[in-house]
Amino acid sequence: MNDQIAVRNPRTGETDYEFNPTTVEELKEQCTRLREGQQQWAKLGLQGRVEVLQKWKDSLLFYKQEIMDALISDTGRLSESVREFENISKWIERWTEVANDLFVSQPPITSQYVPTLEMKQELVPYKLVGVISPWNFPMSLSTMDMIPALLAGSAVIVKPSEVTPRFIEPIQKSIDAVPELATVLQYVLGAGEVGAQMIDEVDLIVFTGSEKTGRKVAAQAGQNLIPAFLELGGKDPAIVLKSADIESAVQGILFGSICGVGHQCFSTERIYVDEQIHDSFVQRLVEEANKIELAYTLGNGHLGPIIFDKQAVIIREQVEDALSKEAHVQCGGEIEQQNDSLWMRPTVLTNVNHSMSIMREETFGPVMPVMSFSTVEEAVALANDSSYGLSASIFSSNPEEAYEVAVQLHAGGVSINDAGVLPFVLTEAPEYSAFNCSGLGESRFGKTGLKRFLRHQLIITKSTTEESPWWYQV
Repeated sequence: MNDQIAVRNPRTGETDYEFNPTTVEELKEQCTRLREGQQQWAKLGLQGRVEVLQKWKDSLLFYKQEIMDALISDTGRLSESVREFENISKWIERWTEVANDLFVSQPPITSQYVPTLEMKQELVPYKLVGVISPWNFPMSLSTMDMIPALLAGSAVIVKPSEVTPRFIEPIQKSIDAVPELATVLQYVLGAGEVGAQMIDEVDLIVFTGSEKTGRKVAAQAGQNLIPAFLELGGKDPAIVLKSADIESAVQGILFGSICGVGHQCFSTERIYVDEQIHDSFVQRLVEEANKIELAYTLGNGHLGPIIFDKQAVIIREQVEDALSKEAHVQCGGEIEQQNDSLWMRPTVLTNVNHSMSIMREETFGPVMPVMSFSTVEEAVALANDSSYGLSASIFSSNPEEAYEVAVQLHAGGVSINDAGVLPFVLTEAPEYSAFNCSGLGESRFGKTGLKRFLRHQLIITKSTTEESPWWYQV
């Protein structure tokens, strides 16, 4: 575990960064330090913790360029990196609002059955929360759960992906510049074995990543009898009903499929279109997909590089499997190489079916397989024929029809007449639950997103003095 880890630059394909992973001893020392710091952090109270996070916002601005440069090198993306940086301040403000509402002190309640007893509920934070985050949106997904946990009063240790680790050093600088925060927040470096060690050191674990790894996290957390909250993969369907406006459907689905190069668990990865408008839809989708340009030069173009070279292998294998089973490529279809970097143009596949891995396994790339259906019942059945259930979308000019279909889908979030928008409203959205193998545990959004880090303690007080217990009778 002590060997240096080499990191590939997605925009050049070159290995241009190395780091030493956190050792077991260092991890234990950090966790001990964070647990000690958490005691004072909890005593600060909510307003004290909010003030510290406001100081961190200022520190982030001071280190902005250094963080941005590292994040862009990690992902090869400009606009998404800007959005990731801006998300932190937005989330601090949003979670502060939720916390202010949640932490309103409630008066004691007198028991109806035992009038001498009063009951009061206290919210007690888990001392140390562990966060394991993935490579696709490395900074956002490392901070998304961290911020509410800190506001709840927990200390937090974060292990991002070893695929995109450059941002860790400058963001830790911004944390260390705020001494009160540095005592309760620490990033660590490493691959899967560091994450596994971390699960043995914390009181609660939050994991975002693949279903395969999520199962391992859940099993280890179960052995330790600690809560595990898992946000896992997706294979999100889009249903285009006969009444849909084709232009709106094409624009929404294209965005939902290729945003972030398709490196999103919320990406639209299966498209079901009424057979009466199938050909027209495909024609327009291909026309619009062909307008998308690869951003070989940073800031010029629409699609950045494929971040993780191993993901390119998965995408290629799924496309080849579909073609071997008589799927047709309407545009794109190949992993392109620019020097040693990897790119993919928006890819539209037709003549697909559920025997193909492209319709059943997470792709995590800008691929749009389109399949026709003859009845609404068939469309719903196809959309629900999946081990995943993160989100979905429906396109129809009839709101009642769309809503009727929406409630039949096995998905946590359903968009009507748009796609890929759930990540943009998550800070203000109510709770939702991932279905099937797309997640485990309570929602990370709404009040529940903060309450996950709090235990409920009940204080029962006897309010009067009696010579004998109230329950004693001869």
